[in-house]
Amino acid sequence: MNRVRYHALIDGGKTMKTFVLKAFVALALLAPGLAGAQPAAVVEGVQMPAWVERAEGAAASGAVRKIPVVPGMQLKAGDKLLTGGGSRLQVRLAEGSVVKLGENGSLQLKELEPSKSLFKAALGVLEGAFRFTTDLAAKTRKREVSITVATVTAGIRGTDLWGKSAPGRQIVCLIEGRIEVGAPNEEQIVMDQPMQFYRREKDVTQPVGFVDGAQLTQWAAETEIEKGRGAARSGGKWRVNLITASKQGDALDVYDQVRAAGYGAELIPAMAGEKRIYIVRIRSLPSKAEAQALADQLKGKYGVENPKVVS
Repeated sequence: MNRVRYHALIDGGKTMKTFVLKAFVALALLAPGLAGAQPAAVVEGVQMPAWVERAEGAAASGAVRKIPVVPGMQLKAGDKLLTGGGSRLQVRLAEGSVVKLGENGSLQLKELEPSKSLFKAALGVLEGAFRFTTDLAAKTRKREVSITVATVTAGIRGTDLWGKSAPGRQIVCLIEGRIEVGAPNEEQIVMDQPMQFYRREKDVTQPVGFVDGAQLTQWAAETEIEKGRGAARSGGKWRVNLITASKQGDALDVYDQVRAAGYGAELIPAMAGEKRIYIVRIRSLPSKAEAQALADQLKGKYGVENPKVVS
């Protein structure tokens, strides 16, 4: 049986130029600043489809590139994260806090300034449900973090909170800790009791109330990565080979369709014996079951006909 050998095939041949360009751009967007300072935020898990919109070139040019999110991707100030239907996204900030985004969501990383003395961040939830959780180690670090939910802003003080932005309605629920929350031109409201929630309906702030455990459980599920839905996570060892093609063009066609749909595929040239082949795959699945779930999800779509689960 022929063994498949993977290669970084960078040569001057015309048949490789498109692949080399795509691979270079994907690598640059996956890990910006590899040789620089600590990343401000890193993607830990993604239940696809999900994308990041990132400005390219000079700020004045207005050019924006939209690419699928993958585990390990480093994020920076100005990035805008987007999730599709049935999607979830989990991001860890440099000071240890975790941000989760539910389906059909939009999260703008307005400001991210990691440093040893003070971590500063300003996040904007334009649409969808989110959760911000600070672990025990992060609570001892100095930071200034604010989250804007549409027009409502919450200042964070060592906290676990959940919120959602929907047309005509914004919710911020305090699970633990302390926050100051309010809309423009209104006095900030201090919430420091677990299960308190702030609500704004059609631009009118409602009285602060308390949510019961059942409702909180339902809300929290909107931002949690779901088991058995083919989510990728940092450190996952399983992968799904979407197509193995002898022609680069066939592989590129599937690669482009899958990535445009919000799935973080990569295209790898390899050798099977003396024959050059091209493999389009998605990596970082944490188990065989999750890899199979993703394969089943993509089969029959985007040119994917017979996906294979491999470790």
